[in-house]
Amino acid sequence: MYHAMVDFSEKYLERAKDMKNRLGIFRRRNESPGANPSGKLDKVLKSLKPTPEEALKWGDSLEKLLLHKYGLAAFRAFLRTEFSEENLEFWLACEEFKKIKSQSKMVSKAKKIFAEYIAIQSCKEVNLDSYTREHTKENLQNITRSCFDLAQKRIYGLMEKDSYPRFLRSDLYLDIINQKKVSSPL
Repeated sequence: MYHAMVDFSEKYLERAKDMKNRLGIFRRRNESPGANPSGKLDKVLKSLKPTPEEALKWGDSLEKLLLHKYGLAAFRAFLRTEFSEENLEFWLACEEFKKIKSQSKMVSKAKKIFAEYIAIQSCKEVNLDSYTREHTKENLQNITRSCFDLAQKRIYGLMEKDSYPRFLRSDLYLDIINQKKVSSPL
């Protein structure tokens, strides 16, 4: 019996090595220079990375933070750690909604936003009072670019009073503003 198990494990090992060699082609193709998308992403992120002085300006207001691409990404990453990114996602969805020109696309997008963020027990439900929720629901009877304004204002206020101050105290933000400039060796 022992001999049979050794034969089985040797055959299994040979098959695994053969499979690894066959699949190695794909691995090598992805590792070739210039084909590394994460390397390109790293370069893009580094180019967007603010100086400590720029990042300090984010402490002036939530608006300044959200207007900076890296600031927005950092705030989103922070909210993800707190499992509360739905507020920012809703706010961003409303900003995108306001840019829609086609009425039919606005209707479709408005229904999607409501179903995703405002409807009770929706998958990414934001914390709104009943008046704001009902007001927004009524606005869907006649969809305009401003139909989410009250809800968006309430969520912005929540982020400004709650998440934003915690972000400013977070290690993530403190690391950005306290980063040292890397000096090149002489």
